[in-house]
Amino acid sequence: MNEKTPRFVVIGPGAIGGATAALLARASRDVVLVCKRPGLAATVASEGIHVRGARGDFRTRCAAVTTIEELEGTFDYALITVKAPDLQNAARRLLPFLRADSLVVSMQNGICVEALAEVVGAERAVGCVVGWGSTLVAPGEIDITSTGELAIGTLSGASPAGTEVLREALDNVFPTEIAPDILSRLYSKLLVNSGFASIGVLCGLRLGAMLARSDARALFIAVIREAVAVADAIPLRIPPYAGKLDYYRLLAGSGPLADLRRTLFLWAFGFKYRRLKSSSLQSLERGHRTEIEYLNGYIERRGRAIGVPTPVNSRIAAMVREIEGGKRAISPANIAEAAHRS
Repeated sequence: MNEKTPRFVVIGPGAIGGATAALLARASRDVVLVCKRPGLAATVASEGIHVRGARGDFRTRCAAVTTIEELEGTFDYALITVKAPDLQNAARRLLPFLRADSLVVSMQNGICVEALAEVVGAERAVGCVVGWGSTLVAPGEIDITSTGELAIGTLSGASPAGTEVLREALDNVFPTEIAPDILSRLYSKLLVNSGFASIGVLCGLRLGAMLARSDARALFIAVIREAVAVADAIPLRIPPYAGKLDYYRLLAGSGPLADLRRTLFLWAFGFKYRRLKSSSLQSLERGHRTEIEYLNGYIERRGRAIGVPTPVNSRIAAMVREIEGGKRAISPANIAEAAHRS
């Protein structure tokens, strides 16, 4: 690892990438942001990224380029925040700017570190669970909607040289831990996104308004039941998401009292994170694909491979694909249809 000041590159100026680059730059880290959007790189470098919300209201300038090919030199750490379908392409283009001991971090929703390892090698691929929320208001304008944590780790559970330096740097974004069980942590995050993010695409509502609906809460529980059944068959033990959302406890029991407990939990969860807007919905609004194949689609594929039926996740995935293809409108009515037709 470079003994000089570590160099960071963040690929993607969206809600997570832009906020991460801004918070690293604010902490005086040597960071370059790959912006993609024409003209945005010049604005970021001259006027800065405007961040508001849970981490305060500030504007921070950051070195920026428009494309990966415009980068110069090599980097100790690369944080890839583009959407899952674009991860491998970004990683391949990044290879000339990496050294043998550089670490490359996958910050997507879903389990994408396996795909990253295919390109950069398992020894350089780092999975990351992003436990905080952010919304891209406009290019270079980001609203951090909720606080949380970061967890990083490799598929082998080992900590390559430089992992601790990476953790210390990411502490400037949000508190970060090195997790030897990163695959289980990623599956836990996958579940919450397969419920909240994907249902958010169907209905177009923010989390608070969505979980105020009884049909949305019931659909979320159905998604989780199937996903836990798949994990049990793998087998994979799922840790609580963010230390708070314990899926096994949430699903435990039956009858009116257990249903009331689930309702109260989801009401409270929805209220706390009421401003959160589905990242997949944000992608659609910007004309991009969602990560559905890495969320409900992943549960669907794994279930099919091991003989566990996943009709709810399969139907949600199919409906989101219809929305992506312009064959279905985003509407709260989709929630009831997803539950009824599954």
